Amino acid sequence: MTPKQIAGKIIAELKKKYPAPECALVHQNPWQLLVATILSAQCTDKRVNMVTPALFKKYVSPAAFATAKQADLEKAIHSTGFFRNKAKNIIACAQTLIDKYDGEIPQNLEDLTGLPGVGRKTASVILGTAFGKAEGIVVDTHVTRLSNRMGLTEQSDATRIEKDLMLIIPKKHWIDFSHLLILHGRERCSARKPDCENCEISHLCAQRL
Repeated sequence: MTPKQIAGKIIAELKKKYPAPECALVHQNPWQLLVATILSAQCTDKRVNMVTPALFKKYVSPAAFATAKQADLEKAIHSTGFFRNKAKNIIACAQTLIDKYDGEIPQNLEDLTGLPGVGRKTASVILGTAFGKAEGIVVDTHVTRLSNRMGLTEQSDATRIEKDLMLIIPKKHWIDFSHLLILHGRERCSARKPDCENCEISHLCAQRL
């Protein structure tokens, strides 16, 4: 089978297992998702979800974050790691949104990646999850690991992995593909002890063939 055919079968099999894949970061609006995604860098979604309820209760809008004292925000997000840089970026991002976009989240890749602390991966998360727009494929550690194990790419760099995946995965599946691989990476295909014996797509895995 070609990589495109393998990718198609992987998507079909995983959709049977995860019929309604979605982002694991708990949020109520695009701004909350943006903050949560920034916090998720080098941190688990589980940890972020433990921090954000109190955070969003204290800071209810971009305007509230824009006027936050950095020391206070650092304390609120301390457990997510890299808290100084994250706090600085979140405040700057909120200020930019207020100044340039009336507090609204842009709905295109160029404007999103122009915001402080927002790279292509974060922008793709926002566009896909909050607005249903497939402008790219989110490549995190799970997507990187599974894409390599399944033989969909031989790259280790996220940008190059995304380019490879975009060539073999139909655009209509770009959003769900990342969610599917992230869910499967957590449940079956872990980094240290993949559960190959019970894996629903082991018959498609390049490492198992």
